[in-house]
Parts: sequence; structure tokens; C-alpha cells
Amino acid sequence: MSAAEFTGLAVLHDDVLMVDGASGSVEAGDVLALTGANGSGKTTVLRVLAGMLEPTEGVALVGGRVPVDRDPVFRRSLAALIGPPQTARDLTIVEHLQFIAATWGATAGTAREQGERLLADLAIEHLARRYPHELSSGQSQLVALAMTLARPFDVLLLDEPEQRLDADRLEQVIDVLAVRADAGAAIVLASHSPRLLDALADERVHLEGV
Repeated sequence: MSAAEFTGLAVLHDDVLMVDGASGSVEAGDVLALTGANGSGKTTVLRVLAGMLEPTEGVALVGGRVPVDRDPVFRRSLAALIGPPQTARDLTIVEHLQFIAATWGATAGTAREQGERLLADLAIEHLARRYPHELSSGQSQLVALAMTLARPFDVLLLDEPEQRLDADRLEQVIDVLAVRADAGAAIVLASHSPRLLDALADERVHLEGV
């Protein structure tokens, strides 16, 4: 059984065909890349896998289960960065990470350590005590990724994680994601970055659009 798969996926939304006939799968420890022009349906496929959108036709499974956002077993299995995460203006970045980890069962001390480690892995530990509104766009992207990685998951969905990152920062993100894949996570990502695709993708699904 694949960690995540979709077969014959079609989504009709407000009489607009968002994606038509997309199929792909990813095993634990591998990276599946969704490629294609803007509007080709990459984000739509990620939303279906995340349980945020129901397909009009076809089947999507994560861990053998139909994605349902309210299913606690499904929610425990998957983390997704699709659009900016919600933040609280009065919590620092490390407090956000600590809160997320604690929500998923980590003790206060462990949650703090995990948050600080994530920031160090992404070379943004200097942002620990800043607030979300004090970040640049590139810093916000790295913090969003850290918030996504702060919780447990078997499957990781990422929509263009390279957004607003310079070359050095992109290399750090590639390294962090490679570590997660090596540890057994299945990753599905949409990307326009040749560097990221060459470094991480085990398989690719190219969407032509409709």
C-alpha cells in the first residue's frame, strides 16, 4: 500500500474543471513532485490529499484512508503547508512551534527543544523571539515550513516550498526535507524549482492543465 495515492482525479469547482485525470503515488521515504504551469492543478491535487477538497471523480488515499480532515487518525498522519499558516500576533515564533508540538503530545520542555532545533536546522534561530508580523517574506516562508514540521506526520504535503527563498535558503530547505524523507516520511510537493526537483524528486507527475 502506498503512503499516498490518487487515481483518475478530477475536480470540478464552480463549473470550472480544476484538474482532470491526475494519477500518482508515493511510498514511505520517497518524494513525489507535482510539476506543471500555474493553474495546471498542482495545488488542487494537494488540497484533495489534505482532505480540504473532495474530488468530483477518482480516488485519493492517504495511508489507505480517504482524506477526511475531521478524522483524527487521518489528521495525525499528515502535515500540509498549502498557503500561509494561521498565526497569533502575540506569540513569538518559538512559542508557535512549542504550542504546535505540545498540541500533538510533546511535554513543554520537549516541545521547546524541538522548536529550537527546527529553527536551527533552517538557520533561523535568531528569529525565535520575533513575532510573525516582524518577519520578511522569505523569513515567513521558512517559519511556515518550521510550523508544518513541528508536528508528527507520515505524509508531508508542500505547495511550492521554494517561494521567496534565495539560493542559500533553498539549499537549507532541501537538506531539511531530505532528512525527513530519509527518516521514512512520504513527501508530495508542488514546485517550479529545477534545483529542488533535481535534489529531491524520486518520481514526478506533470500536470498539463485543462
